[in-house]
Amino acid sequence: MATEPETPEDALAVEPAVPSLVFHYFTCWYKADVKGKPCEDHCILQHSNRICVITLAGSHVVLQSGKAIKRISYQISTNCSRLQNKVSRKFKLGAQILTELSPLCKIYCSDGEEYTMSSCVRGQLMEVNESILHKPSILQEKPSTEGYTAVVLPKFEESKSITEWVLTQKQYDEVVVKRINATTATS
Repeated sequence: MATEPETPEDALAVEPAVPSLVFHYFTCWYKADVKGKPCEDHCILQHSNRICVITLAGSHVVLQSGKAIKRISYQISTNCSRLQNKVSRKFKLGAQILTELSPLCKIYCSDGEEYTMSSCVRGQLMEVNESILHKPSILQEKPSTEGYTAVVLPKFEESKSITEWVLTQKQYDEVVVKRINATTATS
């Protein structure tokens, strides 16, 4: 019989019986409180070939609050839609250039709240996940697999420097534990 974890640290220590393929082939990096917004955490899954898959981190407010996602939009402004990104040929011609703060998409919840997913990585936008437009719930149900937001290719010379502005799994877990402890201390 499974028991509830007694402390926040115990909750983070629970590991799945079989490791996911995502965690086998990708290194997980995290960006906490993106753009200074509490609990708006993103996960960067970096493959050995430099490709980065951008997803919601497990502690993102949309995943933790159980909010219903009404819709997703890749229309960033009147003149910029990530859906217009058309990449071709070997040198990835036509790819939109992103900074680590570039917005990728907007998440609209049924309670009226709006959240912006940012790139968190400087590089070229390779693709966006159009399937989340048709079934936004995938973002919550399978955030690190089918519910990814975008795929970004960092410049070769910058692919190693990603680690300078993101958190490792251990550092991220510490941030989450501090948040949980701060929340329970105030309540």
